[in-house]
Amino acid sequence: MEGYKSFLFFLVSSLVLGFTLVIFALVWVLHYSDGLAWDGGNAEFNWHPVLIITGFIFIEGIAIIVYRLPWTWKCSKLLMKCIHAGLHLTATVLVVVALVAVWDYHNARNIPNMYSLHSWVGLTVVILFFLQLVSSIVVYLLPFTPVSIRAALMPIHVYSGLLLFGGVIATSLMGITEKKNPPYSSFPPHGIFVNTLGLLIVVFGGLILWITTRPGWKRPPEHVEKDQHPFGSSADEDTTDYSKEKSDVELNSEARKRNLKLDEAGQRSTM
Repeated sequence: MEGYKSFLFFLVSSLVLGFTLVIFALVWVLHYSDGLAWDGGNAEFNWHPVLIITGFIFIEGIAIIVYRLPWTWKCSKLLMKCIHAGLHLTATVLVVVALVAVWDYHNARNIPNMYSLHSWVGLTVVILFFLQLVSSIVVYLLPFTPVSIRAALMPIHVYSGLLLFGGVIATSLMGITEKKNPPYSSFPPHGIFVNTLGLLIVVFGGLILWITTRPGWKRPPEHVEKDQHPFGSSADEDTTDYSKEKSDVELNSEARKRNLKLDEAGQRSTM
């Protein structure tokens, strides 16, 4: 892998920042709001930002970069596909619960649904994400799709995934500042904390996109994965090369023995 130390820096930074986002979301609802519950009140609504940040931002970000981890390059491609799809499915479950929470909260308070730009963009992203997930499972996880079709659709799959992740970041930023009580103009601690959370989301998204778009950090094709191992030649490769050399020596030794036997037999025939 090119720039292995740089990759580690960005990877560790993204993981630390992702966990920080989840902690910030919990502090936001537990300290500055009414906590978490399922009672139709503010505490039920609070599940929405917590689950969106945990599932649609943090877990989804990890799902995007899981193929970039060089320690997984010797794992089977099928295993990595299952892990990739499993992370997406986990994010989907959390997002569905988050949507149910906000819908139930609005209905309990007689608040109209789907009235804001945040809700319009958010629902669009969720629908497109679900369609992307279903189509990807059909094309890349089930065995009956021809390889040529998979290869042709791969650029679209990658682009749409990154586009949807960017849409999630934008939607989250719109939702964070939707409630403005107390007014932000008075610089309340709550407002400062939420603004900081928004900046951290942007930085996390930037780190994920940077890791994903570096050509040197891309998972190599199956036939060159061993050569691209970040720690150089593996023990298995060294053993394989040694066995090849050993087999050549044994073949040469057996050939010499056969020649000696033929020479001895010739000498006996002439004696």
